Amino acid sequence: MPDAFAPYDLAGTVLANRIVMAPMTRCRAGGGGTATPLMARYYAQRASAGLIITEGIQPSAIGQGYPWTPGLHTDAQQRSWRQVTESVHAAGGRIAAQLMHAGRVSHPTVHGGDLPVAPSPVRADRKVFTPTGMSDMVEPRALSGEEIARTVDDFAIAARRAMDAGFDAVEIHGANGYLVHQFLDPGSNLRDDAWGGDASRRIRFAVEVARAVAAEVGPDRVGVRLSPGGGRSSGAEEDHDALADTYVPLARALSEIGIGALHLVESGGRELTWEIRASCRGTLILNPAAGASDEAARAGLAAIDEGAADLVSYARLFLANPDLPQRLVRGGPYNVADRATFYGGAEKGYIDYPSLERLP
Repeated sequence: MPDAFAPYDLAGTVLANRIVMAPMTRCRAGGGGTATPLMARYYAQRASAGLIITEGIQPSAIGQGYPWTPGLHTDAQQRSWRQVTESVHAAGGRIAAQLMHAGRVSHPTVHGGDLPVAPSPVRADRKVFTPTGMSDMVEPRALSGEEIARTVDDFAIAARRAMDAGFDAVEIHGANGYLVHQFLDPGSNLRDDAWGGDASRRIRFAVEVARAVAAEVGPDRVGVRLSPGGGRSSGAEEDHDALADTYVPLARALSEIGIGALHLVESGGRELTWEIRASCRGTLILNPAAGASDEAARAGLAAIDEGAADLVSYARLFLANPDLPQRLVRGGPYNVADRATFYGGAEKGYIDYPSLERLP
């Protein structure tokens, strides 16, 4: 039976354990989308994870979804991330940069009045975080074929910048309703060209981004995060067969590229997880469907025990428990995450969650 707390070889990178810190948007970047000393401290506090995956980092200016999120498309941004990677490595950890183009999940106020971009001009019926609070999302502008090709290049260039900034790997965000997922979802991708239509064309953008990033930094250093059935714009993909028709071929195509890891948000059910796992030759990281802290902790460890995943990722548990691997060994106790401090702000709810050593 796999040991969740034993070292793991991830495509040549040795991790201290199989526990992964999942990416979480925190909206605490500095001016110009730069990483800050506070961010370096936040990530270094969590370096006991086998692998940290950062918050989403925009690979281009138009890829930004929310205010105060970091980027990797300027020299200043690239230099700023060095303090983060060095702090995590000094603490004995490993860290991957998640590259996230938000697509239509944005607002003109984030882009100087310009519309967000997407596969098709389809507005999501939801609100989005803006500099002035929550606002209705707008109808995005459809990307041209030339712009799609340029966006693929943006991901590859950002991946090279990530490696030059000292990251151990990169993860392409293809989940949770952001741009890559928007191409996958028939509810948001209404194109009738080579980038839309049936599943084989809707997966093309994700495959081309992965191929370009792998060519730039090496496939072993590339992961892709997916959330079948989660973050959709409509109910078009709700049934198992429709999800499998999209995500099983996608997993197979990504495996053929040779990516190091597939990171799966278990929003499509355990049956689909097993089907995708069978199509995935590399490491499978699973963010299992679970509820409260104790349940989520157990569900993750059980997924490793059962062989459903090689590594398991935790989000809010890691947000509130910087020493989460140690707590998992002990079975708790777990700090409760404070929703009011998830996005924006400074130290409170960011770097002040107590470790076991600081508990009374």
